[in-house]
Amino acid sequence: MTLDEMFSIQDQGAVVTGGASGIGFAISEVLAEQGAIVTIIDRNATVLNDAVDALKARGLDVRGATADVRDPDAMRVAFDAAHDAAGRLDITFANAGIGAGPGFMDRKGVFTPGNEIENYDLDRWESTFEVNLKGALIAIQNAARLMKPRKSGRIIVTSSVTAVIASPVVGISYPVSKAAVAQLVRLAALELVNYGILVNAIAPGAFATPIGGGGMMDPAVEAVLGPSIPIARFARPNEMKGLALYLASPACSYMVGSQLLYDGGLALGRLPRPE
Repeated sequence: MTLDEMFSIQDQGAVVTGGASGIGFAISEVLAEQGAIVTIIDRNATVLNDAVDALKARGLDVRGATADVRDPDAMRVAFDAAHDAAGRLDITFANAGIGAGPGFMDRKGVFTPGNEIENYDLDRWESTFEVNLKGALIAIQNAARLMKPRKSGRIIVTSSVTAVIASPVVGISYPVSKAAVAQLVRLAALELVNYGILVNAIAPGAFATPIGGGGMMDPAVEAVLGPSIPIARFARPNEMKGLALYLASPACSYMVGSQLLYDGGLALGRLPRPE
């Protein structure tokens, strides 16, 4: 197999949930740039239409489907439409997710009243799990039912570095939901490998995206937090493209149930910088 063949996804059917902005858009873009027939699923119709229009203007084979990942009926319709558009489903990125607001401490190390564990809002807990965990499960379910007949496929789920580290500045339901996602990936991978479907996860670190209100896109926030990350900065969504293509392609033929940290070294620990 040549190098080009190893990374070829030409004419493959792909779905990206939460694919209209941030990391999801970068994934949608690279799949389409490499010849895949891409369906972007997003619940924000305005942002979705803008994303699809931008990619279509470049001649890429992309369509959109407005759906909430928590809604199994809407997701089934969206996945079926994606399958029909390409005649097959080879790749699914279950990327959609939401933040969970502030943690029990702010970025300056000051405790934030109301976010302590004994006061944590249960509605916020439930809504985070509904999107991050239930939404991932529904995406995996739909991908599996469409991939099983072909006995082939790639499912990649977006987890988080907070699944493996404890962060006081992140609302507790976010890292707990992402840790659950990581276990969901392992269990799905163990089952679906029997059908030639490889399931893995990406665990991003500090990316400058709109999630959680877009705070990570603020240069002032990056100026404060970036230097303590070993790589000394936040990532940009386009930096996800190479890893996403690898996981979606024939090159990733022996990876099953892994969660790949893509975090600039954040999970290694904070790195003090000399003044």
